Amino acid sequence: MENNYHVPVMLQPCIDGLNIKPDGVYVDVTFGGGGHSKEILKHLGPNGRLIAFDQDPDSQRNIPADDRFIFIDQNFGFLKNNLRLKGFKQVDGILADLGVSSHQFDVPERGFSIRHNADLDMRMDRNGSLTASEVLNTYSEDKLHKIFGIYGEVKNAKSLARAVVTARLEKSFTDIDSFKSAISEYIPKGKENKYLAQVFQALRIEVNAEIRVLEDFLQQTADVLKPGGHLVVMSYHSLEDRPVKNFMAKGKFQGEVEKDFFGNQQKPFNVITRKAIIATDEEIAQNNRARSAKLRIAEKI
Repeated sequence: MENNYHVPVMLQPCIDGLNIKPDGVYVDVTFGGGGHSKEILKHLGPNGRLIAFDQDPDSQRNIPADDRFIFIDQNFGFLKNNLRLKGFKQVDGILADLGVSSHQFDVPERGFSIRHNADLDMRMDRNGSLTASEVLNTYSEDKLHKIFGIYGEVKNAKSLARAVVTARLEKSFTDIDSFKSAISEYIPKGKENKYLAQVFQALRIEVNAEIRVLEDFLQQTADVLKPGGHLVVMSYHSLEDRPVKNFMAKGKFQGEVEKDFFGNQQKPFNVITRKAIIATDEEIAQNNRARSAKLRIAEKI
C-alpha cells in the first residue's frame, strides 16, 4: 500500500535533521504512507516513542505493527492537546512534510486531481463540512478573487472570480469537468495544466484551511518541543515556506523579532538551515515531487 502513497522526499536529510536519540520521543505530524515514520522507528531503541498524526482514514492502512508507535487520527493543528491526552507534555523532535500525498491525487473521487472527473470535494478530512463545490457556489466574487490570487497566485484571479460567479447563475458547479469547461476561456493556451494546478491549489488550501492550520501548528511546536529539540518542516510552495521560514527565524509570521528590555531577542528557535535544503538532481530525476520541496530545520532554544 505504501508505494501507492508516495516515496518520501529527502528522506535522509529529514532523518538527519531530527537528530534522533534512541530513547527520545518524536512526532511525525503528516504520516501519510508512513515512509518517514518507518525510517524514524529504525533509529529508535526499545524505549523510544513515535507519535504520528493523520486525518486521512486511508493512511491508517499503513500503520506499522510496532509497540513504540502511537497513531492519532487528527489534524496536526491540534498537536498540543492530542499529545497531552497521550501523556506527552514535551517531545524531542517534530517532522512535518506538508505535501499532499500522491495517493490523494491518484484517488479520483477525492477531487484533488485535474486529470479525472469527480465531485468537487478536496477535503483532506472526510468529516469536514466545507467542500470545493461549496466554495465555488457560495463565496462572493471578492472572496474568490482573493483565494485565487493569494492561495493560487493566479494571474487573472479577478476575471476568473467573475467568470465563476457568472457561470453559477445558470448552473451550480458539482464536478471538476463542469468547472473546467465554465472557465475554459480564461485558461492560458499551452499552460493549461499549470494554470489549473494553481486554481486547484487555491481551492484545496481554502477547503482545508491549510495556512491557518500550519500557523497554529508552528506556534504549538514552540510549547511542545524540549530545549534542544528539532523542528523539521518540508514545504512545496512559497505560501507554506514563508510562514515556516519566518516562524523559525523570528517566532512570528510578520514583522521583526521581539526584544526584551535589554535588547535580547525573544524567539523560540535557532535556525539550523540558513538556506532551505533542496533535493539533489538525482532525487528529482527519480521523484518529480521533490522538484519544489524546501526543507528547513530549527532547534528549540
